[in-house]
Amino acid sequence: MRVLITNDDGIDSHGIAVLARVAVEAGHDVVVAAPHEERSGASASLSALQNRDQLVVSRASVADLDVDAFAVQASPAMIAFVATRGAFGPRPDILLSGINHGPNTGSAVLHSGTVGAALTASTHGVPSMALSLAGLDTASLAAPGDIHDQIDREVASGAPSWDTAHLVARRALDWFVDHGAADWVLNVNIPPVAPSELRGIRPADLAAFGAVQAEIGDTDDEFVTVRFDAIHARDDDDSDAGLVARGWATTTALRPPSRVDVDLAGLE
Repeated sequence: MRVLITNDDGIDSHGIAVLARVAVEAGHDVVVAAPHEERSGASASLSALQNRDQLVVSRASVADLDVDAFAVQASPAMIAFVATRGAFGPRPDILLSGINHGPNTGSAVLHSGTVGAALTASTHGVPSMALSLAGLDTASLAAPGDIHDQIDREVASGAPSWDTAHLVARRALDWFVDHGAADWVLNVNIPPVAPSELRGIRPADLAAFGAVQAEIGDTDDEFVTVRFDAIHARDDDDSDAGLVARGWATTTALRPPSRVDVDLAGLE
């Protein structure tokens, strides 16, 4: 199968290299197209650094893999959108987004560029999966962008959770090839544990909260002070966030935008 891989952490991220290797090892025809720099929190925005009606694209490389790779000056969703139109070769059979540096659980999926790319491709008829690796100490971060400094340190230390991410991603991809469909997105979250400590993979509902919460501090006419703090799931919480915190990988099927059956009488 032809697999298009993107992310919101940028073409040079460790997560996209892991995911590309998983797809290559599974025997798929892989092409990578990802933002030229971090575009976290982009959701499904169709934005790009454009030269008139052109997307700026340059050739790139991913680890030591022999795959076509492109650094694109655009949001993840824009990349996914144009990929379904043949921008990076034949239309993909599957889109994989990730592996994101940090969780995409609960309401965080609304803001996630990782999930936004998958939802966009799904909306345009390509079965899609988003994958994320949890485990960052977000309480110590001044802003979400600081995540990447911490990830760089984790990768350099050889943290075994990336081995777990590889293991779960391969299992999820093999399943998705047989069962995936274009009318829903598979959202996978992976705990920051060694493979021997992984408790398994479980379906889960979305948590009622995201990975972080924002608190507003001082404000005046020129600025607003915003502080981000981690939200910790309860020990008995069986949502995606709660299960990931207890060492489970979770899977959640997400539906792209669609009509909801609500009585709208009286609005005529």
